[in-house]
Amino acid sequence: MTMPSPWKEGTMNMSQKSIRYEQYEHQQWKSVDTGTIVESPVSLTVNGEVWLTFMCTPVDLEALAVGFLFNEGILQRMDEVADVRVCEHGDNVDVWLDHAVEQPTSWKRTSGCTGGVTAVDLLARPNVSLGANDLRIPPATIGRLIEMLLEVQFLYRETGGVHTSALSDGEKILLSAEDIGRHNTLDKIAGLCLMKDVRSEPRILITTGRISSEMLQKAARLNAPILISRTSPSSLSIEMAERYGITLIGYAKKHRFNVYSNMHRLGM
Repeated sequence: MTMPSPWKEGTMNMSQKSIRYEQYEHQQWKSVDTGTIVESPVSLTVNGEVWLTFMCTPVDLEALAVGFLFNEGILQRMDEVADVRVCEHGDNVDVWLDHAVEQPTSWKRTSGCTGGVTAVDLLARPNVSLGANDLRIPPATIGRLIEMLLEVQFLYRETGGVHTSALSDGEKILLSAEDIGRHNTLDKIAGLCLMKDVRSEPRILITTGRISSEMLQKAARLNAPILISRTSPSSLSIEMAERYGITLIGYAKKHRFNVYSNMHRLGM
């Protein structure tokens, strides 16, 4: 399934910057004009109080803010959000909730690239258990999902240097998000699910990013019993996947992948 590109001209201007570099090839120099991925500091303000600063690609910022708060357990439903808006200069996202909330007293720096942070105890069991989920998919589905993921890498094809994650029901891609930070893509997916009222079951997450403990925790929060990555998991993410009942798949390509936990879901 090929999805239409969501990158409108204004979005492209925010997500990439024109640059020139010098390239050496076959003993010759040449100048190349191209675009590079934008990395920007964007602050998150909750109920008028600045909480933290994302280092991110400045697209889908409302979804990033809402999804981050969902993944941190600050909110559960979209109707708790009274308002969410990006400021005029694009360097702050304002979120107003319908209830008072205290900022976490400490933020832990995670292994996510570009300096991800969380206040969640990554060693604790999340408020979900996916072990009883009876989702089953044929092994050949993994390769098809990876091909679908590659088809929605719109920004990556323009600039490179960016991660893509997607949510699937096993048949098609429901939502996708791109960002310089792999953890940001899952926050954006969570935010888009809430903002677009996507309630599909089953939920399968596919990502280009390495699976760290934080990425595994976000997948659990999204109730995704299958998490697929183009690259490797960490040792802690494998342990967490076993505890949470998530089927964790790494180094996934069209005809090959590794299963690190709960492989019973691929028994067909």
